[in-house]
Amino acid sequence: MYVILVYDMGEKRVGKMLKHCRKYLNWIQNSVFEGEITEVKLKELLAGARKIMDEAADSIILFKSRDERWLDKEIIGIERMTTDNFL
Repeated sequence: MYVILVYDMGEKRVGKMLKHCRKYLNWIQNSVFEGEITEVKLKELLAGARKIMDEAADSIILFKSRDERWLDKEIIGIERMTTDNFL
């Protein structure tokens, strides 16, 4: 599945969450990640995120799609981190 993950964390936890999410998804902008991920890896990502976050103060928003091709993406301005893979 293709996901877009957005988080809002307290200042002390932002760095840990960034490092954790980069293990699973492509970092495209501050606190925003996207990419293909399996259901098992997504559960692993979220379990680790719950250990880092304070659920009373922080949040994660997850957008899911069966495939990236079903998602229209428009970038206005500069693209901070490309998700294109090349060999």
